[in-house]
Amino acid sequence: MVDIVVGISDLKVSHRPEDVLVTYALGSCIAVAVYDPVAKVGGLLHYMLPDSTLDLEKARQNPAMFADTGIPVLFKSCYSLGAEKRRMIVRAAGGASILDDTNFFRIGQKNIMAMRKIFWKNNVMIESEDTGGNFNRTVRLALTNGKTYVKTSGGSIKEI
Repeated sequence: MVDIVVGISDLKVSHRPEDVLVTYALGSCIAVAVYDPVAKVGGLLHYMLPDSTLDLEKARQNPAMFADTGIPVLFKSCYSLGAEKRRMIVRAAGGASILDDTNFFRIGQKNIMAMRKIFWKNNVMIESEDTGGNFNRTVRLALTNGKTYVKTSGGSIKEI
């Protein structure tokens, strides 16, 4: 197994079965994991913010920073390796309220809602998710079988 790290405002795709895409310390950010079981293509996006209109120049330079620009790039990158939308399995994690005890900014909630809205508008179903709460998560996508694992800051690991 080869770990390929996906940083903050980053995305990676692969079609090599030995690869494991991993992103660490998701707080209010969201990880979107996609996998096509026929083409054996997977991708992982770690986006920070819901809406690119906050900073169009940053969105142009790094579309993975925002939900509305990063999610389309994730899918298109997988298509370029042979994936097809109708076969894609979509999972998501993150969107916590970590440093926002009063929930004033609600970045995590806004990130979750932006993702759901994008998928709903594009007729894409989220198979499973582990979102919200007030704890960090690490997400791993194994390209051998498309299984997605979430490890919480408490140490437990579960498949989503």
